[in-house]
Amino acid sequence: MVSKPVHGLPLLPGYSFSDPTKTSFQRNQIFGYRNGYPYSRMPKVGVGKESLHVNQLSQTELDDLTNKIPILTYQEPKQCPPSEFIPAHVAFDKKLLRFDAYFQEDVPQSTEEHYRIRKVRIYYYLEDDSMSVMEPVVDNSGIPQGKFIKRQRLPKNDRGDCYHWKDLNRGINITIYGKTFRIVDCDPFTEVFLESQGIELNPPEKMALDPYTELRKSPLRVFVTPSDFDEFKQFLIFDKKVLRFYAIWDDTDSMFGKNLHYVIHYYLADDTVEIREVHERNDGRDPFPVLLKRQRLPKVLVGNSKDSPPCFLEISHQDVQEWFSAKDFVVGQPVTILGRTFFIYDCDKFTRDFYRDKFGFPEFPTIDVSQKPPPPIKQVLPPYNGFGFIEDSAQNCFALIPRNPPKDIIKMLTNEQKVLRYMAVLESPIPEDQGRHFIFSYFLASEMVSIFEPPVRNSGFFGGKFLTKTKIAKPGSCLDNPSFYGPGDFYIGALIEVFGHRFIIKDADEYVLKFLESNAKDYPPSTILSLKNHFLNRKPETKELDS
Repeated sequence: MVSKPVHGLPLLPGYSFSDPTKTSFQRNQIFGYRNGYPYSRMPKVGVGKESLHVNQLSQTELDDLTNKIPILTYQEPKQCPPSEFIPAHVAFDKKLLRFDAYFQEDVPQSTEEHYRIRKVRIYYYLEDDSMSVMEPVVDNSGIPQGKFIKRQRLPKNDRGDCYHWKDLNRGINITIYGKTFRIVDCDPFTEVFLESQGIELNPPEKMALDPYTELRKSPLRVFVTPSDFDEFKQFLIFDKKVLRFYAIWDDTDSMFGKNLHYVIHYYLADDTVEIREVHERNDGRDPFPVLLKRQRLPKVLVGNSKDSPPCFLEISHQDVQEWFSAKDFVVGQPVTILGRTFFIYDCDKFTRDFYRDKFGFPEFPTIDVSQKPPPPIKQVLPPYNGFGFIEDSAQNCFALIPRNPPKDIIKMLTNEQKVLRYMAVLESPIPEDQGRHFIFSYFLASEMVSIFEPPVRNSGFFGGKFLTKTKIAKPGSCLDNPSFYGPGDFYIGALIEVFGHRFIIKDADEYVLKFLESNAKDYPPSTILSLKNHFLNRKPETKELDS
């Protein structure tokens, strides 16, 4: 449903109603074909089949045509109908008059001002003869400003009469709710409207000035004896002449602190100081080049100014007994600026020449403040805790994500699938452990040992894997650098201690003897001899058993 204002009612919310009888909302076609040729026509109705008044004669024009009769010499012409009535809320919609005014407000509880002038704007709405008073907002005024009097019809007297635009003019006073406003000027539209209605406007007046605001604009009286020093002469002589010092600030005492480099600029034209920070690439510091903006720095304060908090009070010239000057900056000497101590280690050529000609200082030395690299720290591995292999534990100290320890690839390829097998018995004071046999397998590629117990029926032991592949350290060896059992330690009758268990080697494969004889230079002769004697003593017994 489409909302449409009713003729004769103001164009305001609540004065428009929807027509429930409208059901068709399509748009009419303006193009068509006649005898095979396209043509266009002007629509007579719009959306919802409402009559369109565009390109059509109005009711006044139709009345003129209806009543139009040729003028004859013997007859008077007929009078035209009166013009269409336009209501005020339509004719003066969004049209208002603006006047600039002020009023005086008393200030009884102040020693600096007795009254203040407050500027306002008076708006007169022609559509309903209502008025409003607005006060422009001034920053930091401390006064609630904005809408002073909301839009309404304002009473003029005790009889109930309200203000009309005929009562407003420049250079007059109007009283609204007990406050007297002085109208001083108006905008061009208001001036044209009032003159068109036959009102003679008074000449515009100047806006009254607030005495306290004008007092704040005037400079403060300063009772200081002028100095004989000519600052303008100093500016003309030393303009664009700057002393440059290279300084360092030791901040190593704080957390994550280090030695920071700065450049101190001393401007001879006005004795101001600027400190700029020297940034290095990827130094991880915020990119703020200026540590201290250009300003005069106080060196010694007067006695009564030392106790004042400098965090929020500005230091004036009366509070300073001595300022920083060019003689306070010397290469090789520290200087404290605002609680921070800078060590000056170098300066540029112009600064050296200035100090030599002005103060007679000798050539400033260049102090080396570069940091020497710290001595290399020897990496010491922590003590081995006994868990896992020592090579794997050491990798946790070399990298955050440990890697596999390096392996001897040639040894692994040469001794791949080469295993030395031994038969041993368990030495134990427990009677049930007597007669338990175990198979020791020594893997030459990885130097690891595995122990397997052959299952025996009705022995009371399950048998199977007794120890998985691992390196076995000799008893009494150091944890940080342990020595492990090797093929040279496995001889007939040898006592092997494995994690608290004691085993005695009783037999071995013939392949063990062949391997040791082929590599006799790497293993002790006693081990090879014990194996030879064992196999020589075992062969006759084997022949007798075979016969």
